Amino acid sequence: MLDPLLGQLTSLAPLWVYLVAAGLVFVEDAVFVGFLVPGETAAVLVGVDASRGHVELVLAVAAVVLAAVLGDSAGYEVGRRWGGRLLRTRLLQRRRPQLDAAAARLADRGGSAVLAGRFFAFGRAAMPALAGASRMPYRRFLAWNGLGGLVWGTAAVLVGYLAGDSYRAVTDRVGPVAAGLLAVVVLALVVRHRLRQRRHRAPGTSGPAL
Repeated sequence: MLDPLLGQLTSLAPLWVYLVAAGLVFVEDAVFVGFLVPGETAAVLVGVDASRGHVELVLAVAAVVLAAVLGDSAGYEVGRRWGGRLLRTRLLQRRRPQLDAAAARLADRGGSAVLAGRFFAFGRAAMPALAGASRMPYRRFLAWNGLGGLVWGTAAVLVGYLAGDSYRAVTDRVGPVAAGLLAVVVLALVVRHRLRQRRHRAPGTSGPAL
C-alpha cells in the first residue's frame, strides 16, 4: 500500500506534495473520525520524498507541523461546538471504551493528555475534540498542542528522511520514536525549570562580616 502512495507523491510537483501531505495530516486531526485518515503515513512519506531530493526537508517539516497544529485547533473547535452530538453517533459509539479512557486522561492530566494524545492514532483524532467539548481554555490547549505538533511532525518527517527506501521497516514505529523524542524534550524542560527554581531560592551572596 505504501509503495503506490509514495509513487503518487513523487509524481506530483513539489508544491502539491507539501499540500497533499499537509492536507492528510490536517484532516486526520480536524475531524472526530480522523483515525480513518493516514496522516502519519503521509508525514513519513513526504520525508522519504525529501531524502530523494524531490522536495525540501525544511519545507516538508514546516508543512506537516503547521498542518498538525491547525488540524488540532480545528478539531478543538469541532468538539467545542458539536462534541456532545458527535459522541452520540453510531460510529463513535463503537469506540466508547477508547473515548471514555481518553476523556478520563484528559480530566485527570489536562494539557499533558493533549500532548500525549498526539503520538497515538486514536488520540490524534479524538483528543482535540474532547478538549473542546470539555471547554478547556483554548490558550492552554494551543500551548500543549503546539509542542506536540512540533515534536511529532518533526520526528515523523525525519523518520522518513533518515530511513529513505527502508521506510517500510520503520513506519509502524513512528509513534514510539516521536514519543521518545517527546520524553527527552519534557525531561529537558523539567530540568531547566528545577534549575531556575534553585537559582531563585539561593540566598544572595554578601561579603564577610567585619
